[in-house]
Amino acid sequence: MEVVNVIGRRKAAIARVYVSEGSGKITINKRDLTNYFPSSILQFVVKQPLQKLDVVEKYDININLGGGGFKGQSEAARLAIARALIKINPEDKPALRAEGFVTRDPRAVERKKPGQPKARKRFQFCKR
Repeated sequence: MEVVNVIGRRKAAIARVYVSEGSGKITINKRDLTNYFPSSILQFVVKQPLQKLDVVEKYDININLGGGGFKGQSEAARLAIARALIKINPEDKPALRAEGFVTRDPRAVERKKPGQPKARKRFQFCKR
């Protein structure tokens, strides 16, 4: 099996994932998963598509992550891994879609408007 290359995005984070057959090693930016994401919740988020299909020990995954915060990065990695698994085996798509791993979350930070302190907040109004 050749290396499968897929991209995933969430908020400002971008994850490029390279999946190849192996022993289940996940490397993020040349660091181990447990070193990059010390939080067990974020490690769980990254592994969710693999656990759903019971292929945690089947593939070696190399991820290049950039931008955003740790939560956005973990969810970008989850989307990219799900897309890579679908590229490898298209029959897995309904199972991953049912869990919501295939859908790109479009929510992002709203831009700041001129004449306002934040995106929606207004300066205090004084009548007199």
